[in-house]
Amino acid sequence: MRNNYLKKYMLFFALLLLSAPIFAQTRSVSGKVVDENNQSLPGATVSVSGSTIAASTDVNGVYKINALRAGTYTLSVTFVGYTTAQKTVTVGGSDVTVNFNLQPASKNLNEIIVIGYGTVKKKDLTGSVTTVTSKDFQTGSITTPEQLISGKVAGVSITSNSGAPGAGSTIRVRGGASLNASNDPLIVVDGVQLSNDAIAGAPNPLSLINPNDIESFTVLKDASATAIYGSRASNGVIIITTKRGQTGKPQFDLNTQASAATLPKEASVLSADQFRAFVNANGTPALIALLGNANTDWQKEIYRTAISNDNNLSVSGGIKNMPYRVSVGYLDQKGILKTGSLDRTSASVNVSPKLFDNHLKIDVNLKGSESKVRFANEGAIGAAVNFDPTKPVTVNSKRFDGYYQWLDPSNTATGLKALAPLNPVGLLQERFDRSNVQRSIGNAQLDYKFHFLPDLHANVNFGYDISKGTGTIMVSDSAAAGYRRLKDANNVYHGGTNNQYKTTVQNTTFEAYLNYAKDIKSLNSRVDAVAGYAYYDYATTNTNFPDYTYDNVVYSKPNYPFDKPQHRLLSYYGRLNLTIDDKYLLTGTVRRDGSSRFAAANRFAVFPSGAFAWKIKDESFLKDSKLFSDLKIRVGYGITGQQDGIGNYDYASYYALSNQTAQYQIGNTFYPLYRPAGYDPTRKWEQSATTNAGIDYGFLNGRISGSIDFYYKNTTDLLNEVNISAGQGFSNKIVTNVGDMVNRGVEFSINGQIIRQKDVSWDVALNATYNSNKITKLTIVNDPTFVGNKTGGISGGTGNFIQINSVGSPRNSFFVYQQVYDASGKPIDGVFVDQNKDGIINEQDLYKYKSPDPKVFLGMSSNFSYKQWNIGFTMRANLGNYAYNNVFSNTGTTRNILNPLGILNNGSANVLESGLSGNSDKNVLSDYYIQNASFLRMDNVNLGYNFGKILHNSANLSLNANVQNVFIITKYKGIDPEVGSGIDNNFYPRPRTFVLGVNLKF
Repeated sequence: MRNNYLKKYMLFFALLLLSAPIFAQTRSVSGKVVDENNQSLPGATVSVSGSTIAASTDVNGVYKINALRAGTYTLSVTFVGYTTAQKTVTVGGSDVTVNFNLQPASKNLNEIIVIGYGTVKKKDLTGSVTTVTSKDFQTGSITTPEQLISGKVAGVSITSNSGAPGAGSTIRVRGGASLNASNDPLIVVDGVQLSNDAIAGAPNPLSLINPNDIESFTVLKDASATAIYGSRASNGVIIITTKRGQTGKPQFDLNTQASAATLPKEASVLSADQFRAFVNANGTPALIALLGNANTDWQKEIYRTAISNDNNLSVSGGIKNMPYRVSVGYLDQKGILKTGSLDRTSASVNVSPKLFDNHLKIDVNLKGSESKVRFANEGAIGAAVNFDPTKPVTVNSKRFDGYYQWLDPSNTATGLKALAPLNPVGLLQERFDRSNVQRSIGNAQLDYKFHFLPDLHANVNFGYDISKGTGTIMVSDSAAAGYRRLKDANNVYHGGTNNQYKTTVQNTTFEAYLNYAKDIKSLNSRVDAVAGYAYYDYATTNTNFPDYTYDNVVYSKPNYPFDKPQHRLLSYYGRLNLTIDDKYLLTGTVRRDGSSRFAAANRFAVFPSGAFAWKIKDESFLKDSKLFSDLKIRVGYGITGQQDGIGNYDYASYYALSNQTAQYQIGNTFYPLYRPAGYDPTRKWEQSATTNAGIDYGFLNGRISGSIDFYYKNTTDLLNEVNISAGQGFSNKIVTNVGDMVNRGVEFSINGQIIRQKDVSWDVALNATYNSNKITKLTIVNDPTFVGNKTGGISGGTGNFIQINSVGSPRNSFFVYQQVYDASGKPIDGVFVDQNKDGIINEQDLYKYKSPDPKVFLGMSSNFSYKQWNIGFTMRANLGNYAYNNVFSNTGTTRNILNPLGILNNGSANVLESGLSGNSDKNVLSDYYIQNASFLRMDNVNLGYNFGKILHNSANLSLNANVQNVFIITKYKGIDPEVGSGIDNNFYPRPRTFVLGVNLKF
């Protein structure tokens, strides 16, 4: 009997062993992912819900997931710009094929848009909001984040500050709204509101953020969209969202670029031969004798071809319920002006775990960077334009490190010719201005969905922005710049510079809000409410070091070893969104802000807004229309505030130490004294009230889409700098609430999918903006005799200003003399129009003429794909803007070349055309130098090729080539018409850059 049982058991175990492979057998799921026109979508992510299993589609849109056991699974497909699709599949005894057809988000308008303290579907927006995602970013050598969307958003002007590495840009949303307060928009990075304060040693604060980590920009433009941010939103809000991890196996992304930057155009100056001919024809024998034998192109001596590289590696994936993304980057950028460079190392970490059955969502973002910069001495740019081209770069001399300099033997102090320009190459090579800056931005945001009421969420956000900038400026005591600066008590000379600077910034954020969102399906309606509290602390510590000579002898001491400006904001806010019958949308927002920059009586202000939108497309008479795919009307009104860019303590009476020019002498020693400063206890919030009306449209099943917006912004209680009467303090000016200003304009955008076929696609986007700006009030009481506040300092003469803020004119209008011309159109030297006909040419004859701000600016981009190839371009245009050519006015005269100081300066080639002597003190204020600066610029042209899967289908390889600043068409006679201030004074040229890049995903 026992033997029978033994045989049965042995047979049973044998069957188990034989059947084990069957039970353990796995199958695969594969298929193809295509778009709405059956065109392949390479790079789409196909994941198995509830697991880390995922795969990416190859160049043909094909994916394959292996090793799935028998069972039922939910597959999800994601692709940027398309709606996520899901399908349920049952795996049994054979492999399974599942295909996906994705629909673009623009077609069904279900794309989720990040707004202040929440998100909303694109179709439910009531304000003027534009989102640009990574697939539409500018390409090429991008150093600072804002350059990614240059020319991409209607109503947003982005002008690079210069061609220097990391110089950043000036951003204006709908023209800005202030005179003396800040015109910069509020920038929010992953929920952390950045301050607009400069960081010592950083070319621009945004240069410390790696653009490669950014997923999208959302621009809030009208008050309905921005009022939730209250006190810092009058100039618009830009929300930056960085890239996140996705559920699935680790995905690696390696991107590397190499670039060569060149000088696209030299300033037009006389060549050495032209210069000799001019001096010989017009100079005195003494000046002619100063001509040299060299033929030096000083601009070629200071500029170079700058080779740079940018490398980024990221890994993203998911561990159970915790998606993650980690990235590192290294940028080595050289400037086209010799000696300038930027080295930036950056890293970022994002983890987004979900806990308690997805009721608690945590989003942790950490970004850190370290930049090492050598600042080139930009004074060399003006010196290169001005320096005598017949002189050599170096001479056989032990002084000044061998660089040629203008000498004055009678000057026993330095031996240098007073007021003569210094050798441009020496200015560059003898100055070592180096900085080291660390910055970290981070936050932890917790969103809890209450178990007893899932429609109610509690959100808490802790954030910080900390930076530290240090640097040294070293100039040799042999250098002409600072030669023999100081003579000590023993009659020994000391020269050069050995100075330090240090700044630390510690900004913290705390925000907490409740969000209740409920769909009322029986009424086809929805209610979404937010109520919250916020606290922000902005603290800066500036360490003030003595000014040392090269050998560490004190040249001057600071009044204070350090100062610590600090201000705080406290806010309460709420928003209610109502959707009625899925067609009528109402938004109401209110925010109460308090700022420590105002006295207690004026510290708090309330900023409300309201908006209404009507989705006409969903009405019965258009619902079945094949022509319209979207049609929505929006109207909104709101008030926002402003307190950025003003002093922290100017509302209170205080005393401050006098400067070096106002000291009291006791014996042979001079002492600084405390003296009262001007203040205004009644100063209050600057406010902007904006009315906006817009239309969102779509045709041909979403193939054509866009929007049109009309806006009117009235800014009151302008924070403006005014003169104060004697006896109110030793300061003669103070910033207070005086004046009103109006901005009005129209924005238009259109996006077209011109071709959408299996192997060919062509997308085109165009945006246009018209903006008009006018100052309507500048005095507390109406004063028709008040001309305005002069601004815009220029080179040439002493204390000259070329612009004015005046009632009835755009801000920063040019304020000039009207030049008189002869019959041939040539300016008559020193002759100007007598505007008031009193027979005298004086300040009473200055008149307001043109504006530096464009009346219209345009942006256009195109992307064409054929199979694995793609080619695209982005271009921009400004129309109606003018610039003051300070290079021409300062150097393009006979007096400048044949200098009364007994030296020879080179001059702008314009001197041959104008014939102006420059002897008139009014010459630099002539409208002759106000030039049309309208332009059309091809920002970039890019070409790419996707090789598809390589390395046994384990990686995807693509190559790209790019040219930036391809060409510019303009009537402007300087090197570049795009000057943000409207004053072109030896601007650091924007380079033309050639880029080659490789991207590897595996």
